[in-house]
Amino acid sequence: MTDQSEEKNESGEIIRVRLPKKRNREIFAIAELMMGANHIRVKCGDGVTRMGRIKGKIKKRVWIREGDILIVIPWSFQDDKCDIIYRYTGPQVEWLRRAGYL
Repeated sequence: MTDQSEEKNESGEIIRVRLPKKRNREIFAIAELMMGANHIRVKCGDGVTRMGRIKGKIKKRVWIREGDILIVIPWSFQDDKCDIIYRYTGPQVEWLRRAGYL
């Protein structure tokens, strides 16, 4: 399985979609509630609700809203917390739904 998949959408442009890397413990999550101070409550793909922290790398570049699909890494020493490392755009979410990942 590759880390990225490609497919053309209706307008013919190629959509690159980053997939979670299982060996790095990455999983899908949905942003539920903005808590402030770079923290978001997320519902993870394994059924656990965690407190997510926006990593500094994406804090300045990406705007995350409630309902966004994310990739998170749960903390190894505190299972109720995680780091948010990636946010999917609208076309990427549609591709994930059609491909059966969500």
